[in-house]
Amino acid sequence: MESELVALFEAAKKAADAATVEDDAVSESRCLDALKELKSFPVNYQILVSTQVGKQLRHLTKHPKTKIQSFAADLIEIWKNIIINETAQKKNGSSISKESVKAEDLSAANAKKHIPVKVEKSMKSETIKVEKVEKVVSPRPQKLAKTETGSVVRKLESNSYKTEHPSIPEPVKVERTVNIPKLPEMVKTQDPVRNKMREILLEALSKVIGEADDSMKTDIEACDPIRVAVTVESVMFENWGRSTGAHKFKYRSILFNIKDQNNPDFRRKVLLGEIKPERICNLTTEDMASEQRRQQNKEIEEKKLFDCERSGAPKATTDQFKCGRCGQRKCTYYQLQTRSADEPMTTFVTCVNCNNHWKFC
Repeated sequence: MESELVALFEAAKKAADAATVEDDAVSESRCLDALKELKSFPVNYQILVSTQVGKQLRHLTKHPKTKIQSFAADLIEIWKNIIINETAQKKNGSSISKESVKAEDLSAANAKKHIPVKVEKSMKSETIKVEKVEKVVSPRPQKLAKTETGSVVRKLESNSYKTEHPSIPEPVKVERTVNIPKLPEMVKTQDPVRNKMREILLEALSKVIGEADDSMKTDIEACDPIRVAVTVESVMFENWGRSTGAHKFKYRSILFNIKDQNNPDFRRKVLLGEIKPERICNLTTEDMASEQRRQQNKEIEEKKLFDCERSGAPKATTDQFKCGRCGQRKCTYYQLQTRSADEPMTTFVTCVNCNNHWKFC
């Protein structure tokens, strides 16, 4: 299904490009027909995430043709609602299962041993955290202590329950993380040049796991190099077009730096998400350079600046000349051949004391 969805999108995009260049009604009609087939195509959250068709469809919302622009915007809105509904259903199912598990755990604790239990419950009953604190063999009343962000204090004495509510409940922050599955294989397009670009990026990003330290391997293994390579190539294609077009030198600059053996930091930052794909198109060569290369460039600039400051003509200090303005004999001078070769050189004298200048032959 993923390949069929990508094929439909590529057909719609090709027809949209032809409608832009040729400005004919036939290409516009083919594009609208392809978009209608995309609208009726059965999609779900996993297919939309793996193919990234929704992000690429945004390009058609800026199409010069009004019909194509409006139809693409409606299609994006429909897919967005599908993702929201599936995410909400998953969250509702998980909250119901957690409530049942909580009730079974409390009943089992009362029947066996008296184990102090720490319960953290949000105001909206979205998440419940049960944490065992310490096992005590002797029969003692169970006490559920109040946490800093909790809103319920319960004391269990024999079989009676007592509930105390604080006067001002504090808001509870619930953090949710969505684990996006890794792509099993490369998502290919109808363009062999784009496919080759994705393979080159994947090859470079796959080297990061072998270059990383042991402390960072856990974070790197959780990343998906295939998804990152596809996303980076899609962003570059949306901003610059084909890699054989007017921006081919920008493509070469990024590929050179991401494959450079002496620049592992750049591809590691791209894989971990420290450098977002949307930002890569705006990076300069200085931003992509490694720390070693930046240090070398800094030393070269400092050397050029030093050579520029000392590039003046050499001067000598002497007391053979007397300044006519202040009468001091501390002067500097240099000589230049300003006339023909058979004439003597011209001497330029400067007084160190009053900065008076004169010359003689």
